[in-house]
Amino acid sequence: MNSELLQSNIILENDRVLLLPFENKRNIELKEIILDDEIWKYMGMYVRTGTDFENYIQNTLQQKANGICYPFLIIDKATNKVAGSTRYGYLNHASQKCEIGWTWYGKAFQGTGLNKACKFELLNFGFENIQFKRIQFSADLENNRSQKAIEKLGAIKEGTFRNNYVDSEGKSKDDVYYSIITEEWQDTKRAHFKEFI
Repeated sequence: MNSELLQSNIILENDRVLLLPFENKRNIELKEIILDDEIWKYMGMYVRTGTDFENYIQNTLQQKANGICYPFLIIDKATNKVAGSTRYGYLNHASQKCEIGWTWYGKAFQGTGLNKACKFELLNFGFENIQFKRIQFSADLENNRSQKAIEKLGAIKEGTFRNNYVDSEGKSKDDVYYSIITEEWQDTKRAHFKEFI
């Protein structure tokens, strides 16, 4: 695994999307779209105030500094607007794996094809450059929309983790887990991401 890349300035791009490191000064533009409870319904927390927003920015940057994740800003190239955020999380160098997640989009960017373009760049760079052996995804058991989006990527459903985490309101939540492994990536890419190859 090429862990050094996770210490570098990763910029990923195709015709549809531009992914910039989260610390880019454009992260302030997230404030225009982030204060929406629907976005956070299944995320285990809420961003409702200016203080919540500042905490979200600082916590994300601190987690990157601690080596826990590598977060990105998602730029919609059709509008040049900041559309949301995503990350490589749960970075595990010893086992050469990560989870792609913590992904959210402002309402205007949902269902536009941006997610698939974003996930292709993360998967392709993750497997072919960083050389992860496993990339996993998870979605709240009640979040059918996210589960369907993950399944469209060609990820294999592995099962449900019960009481997987406690959200910010003290409720125990179940997650459904999926993965793609390096041995599957080329076939998955050809089958599910033809438009980006």
